[in-house]
Amino acid sequence: MQPIFIAGPCVIESQELLETVAEKLVDINRELDVDIIFKASFDKANRTSIHSFRGPGLEKGLQMLNRIKQCYGLRILTDIHESWQAEPASEVADVLQIPAFLCRQTDLLVAAAKTGRIVNIKKAQFLSGHDMKYPVEKAHEAGAKEVWLTERGNTYGYNNLVVDFRNIPDMQEIVPTVIMDCTHSVQRPGSGDGSKTGGDRRFVPSMAMAAKAFGANGYFFEVHPDPDKGLSDAANMLELNNLKSLIRDLL
Repeated sequence: MQPIFIAGPCVIESQELLETVAEKLVDINRELDVDIIFKASFDKANRTSIHSFRGPGLEKGLQMLNRIKQCYGLRILTDIHESWQAEPASEVADVLQIPAFLCRQTDLLVAAAKTGRIVNIKKAQFLSGHDMKYPVEKAHEAGAKEVWLTERGNTYGYNNLVVDFRNIPDMQEIVPTVIMDCTHSVQRPGSGDGSKTGGDRRFVPSMAMAAKAFGANGYFFEVHPDPDKGLSDAANMLELNNLKSLIRDLL
């Protein structure tokens, strides 16, 4: 079975950025015979600083994502932070993503599940793979037809994340589809300039290949044509032009 690929900018910065990334993803899909799901956030509600860029918001953000879906034929994944966002987001998104910090929020999980969309739950930085059976139970009991889990590292000390790749097979005992978030897993929370999260994108390909060795079903990449100028997660995003070769290696 072909792996799942998810890629796109961390946050919606502009329609121009979305279209630049979408054009590249369409080219990769065509050349490598894959089906990359387009990811972008309409609101980054958990930024380090209150002054950080959050995105265009729900209404405008969904309009921009819908344009990508209609013009480029790409499936859409976006994250929601509050339960009331689930229904409107589901009108555009094929996959609703639950952020790691919020993966135990019952009302959020139930609202996402009731939309009938795929629910991708990111594993919290403070939970083990086995602990994710409880968020999955909540989603299934609320009617979710398909639930994915995503590994993104654990916090064991200050300003760093460590990935225990054993979480991948552990979570595959809970759901059939486990994704590796290859870009958020290289974050160094709070180690940026004091107002944003740091990280090191050099390790993104290694995270992906290690996840493959542990049997991951898919790979999540935040990408940007010029990551250092990105308005969110700049230190972690993969350069857009490097995505094709990495996907080729994973295939």
